[in-house]
Amino acid sequence: MAAVTEIRAAGGVAWRPTAGGVEVCLVHRPRYGDWSLPKGKLEPAEHPLVAAVREVAEETDVRAVPQVRLPGARYRSEGRPKVVDYWSMRAVATGGFQPGTEVDEVRWLAVDDAIRLVSYPHDAEVLAGFAALPPVIGTVALVRHAHAGMRATWSGPDPARPLDAEGWAQAQALAELVSLLRPARLVSASPRRCVQTLGPAAARLDLPVEVCGDLDEPQPGQQRDERALVLAARLLELAGTGDRVAVCSQGKVIPGALEQLTGRIGEDFTTPKGGGWLLAFATDGLLAAERL
Repeated sequence: MAAVTEIRAAGGVAWRPTAGGVEVCLVHRPRYGDWSLPKGKLEPAEHPLVAAVREVAEETDVRAVPQVRLPGARYRSEGRPKVVDYWSMRAVATGGFQPGTEVDEVRWLAVDDAIRLVSYPHDAEVLAGFAALPPVIGTVALVRHAHAGMRATWSGPDPARPLDAEGWAQAQALAELVSLLRPARLVSASPRRCVQTLGPAAARLDLPVEVCGDLDEPQPGQQRDERALVLAARLLELAGTGDRVAVCSQGKVIPGALEQLTGRIGEDFTTPKGGGWLLAFATDGLLAAERL
């Protein structure tokens, strides 16, 4: 008997500030006669975060920036298991919503009112998870530089080692994810491969890449733990500006910096080349770290 493949979907709790707190966005689907969070199926090979932002925009005409991963939902749909990933997303722009056959009404509601209105318990659980979050003061996309060949086969100085073909493909894929955050700044460690990793994102966003030596891995005579502390402090500083920022650093310091920020010493924060993290910060420090 063939295995039953699960349905993958993604969506979000799009929110906006109000004088009395926040409002969240719900959609009404005439096909089902229900009220739910905006979501939809992943396209082939689509990253769940990309799908979540796309589906929120398509169903609500709201452009939103992801911040924190929320509890997911698992249930059966049309006889198959379905898994839905959700993120909290701050609304940054809205268009002119037009009712359609998929969604015919959009409502902005206080969270308690939204929990009472949604048609399904799993949506209420996602909203409750959102309601439990403290305010997010800053988000950082922290990525490790993409593939740049082998150090042993590069004859020049190591800081000048460039991305190879695999690395450029990784940098292009990262640009799509980084762009979802709508960062105001792109900040890179000083090696050429780090700056190049943010190059495709810089072209998409029409932003310069700022170079910061505090993001570099240790040089001869420097301690890895000390450099990780410097990176952690710089990430806190960048998040504290209130800007959304994308940062490219190096594999020897990212794990230690995340240990310091999360307080989870000994946890595996190894980050592959071309991989990264979505970091959300509250007033008392790092709130969430999720792999991109």
